[in-house]
Amino acid sequence: MTINPDDSLIEVKLTDGTQEVILSTTNGKAVRFSEKEVREMGRTAAGVRGIRLEKNDYVIGMVTVLRGASLLVVSERGYGKRNNIQDYRITRRGGKGVIAMKTTDKIGKLIDIKCVYENEDLMLITTKGLVIRLPIKGIPTIGRNTQGVRLIRLAEEDRIGDVARVVEENGNEQ
Repeated sequence: MTINPDDSLIEVKLTDGTQEVILSTTNGKAVRFSEKEVREMGRTAAGVRGIRLEKNDYVIGMVTVLRGASLLVVSERGYGKRNNIQDYRITRRGGKGVIAMKTTDKIGKLIDIKCVYENEDLMLITTKGLVIRLPIKGIPTIGRNTQGVRLIRLAEEDRIGDVARVVEENGNEQ
């Protein structure tokens, strides 16, 4: 794959050709489309546009839609929420997307999105080295056009560094 010098490859998923994809940006936008919208290309091709980015925005993650799951969004300042995936209408790839989370100075920019199940746990890791584990069922499912709830109280200079699903031993993995 050809990657432009100012771009990075951030996510790869193995799919069966029939799944739906959600891409999200740091400014809180998300687009949902069928992977059938992405045409096959040669090995060295740069690919096609998944989401149209605004100035100073970039893609922070991609998920494939899982049956019975909800979409979790987490901001750098420790806020998050779950949304019903049905709240994201299926569109064509390359659109501007819809609001996944309202981003403000208090909330911060989006840092990650995950497809999660209610019986799983979530690990939050901060840039200062704090790690917490919390149950997904404790994170409310609320509307897209909201700021979410505080998942972790952070010091002023601390931020969320990474987010990980804790998967059951039976292999319920995305």
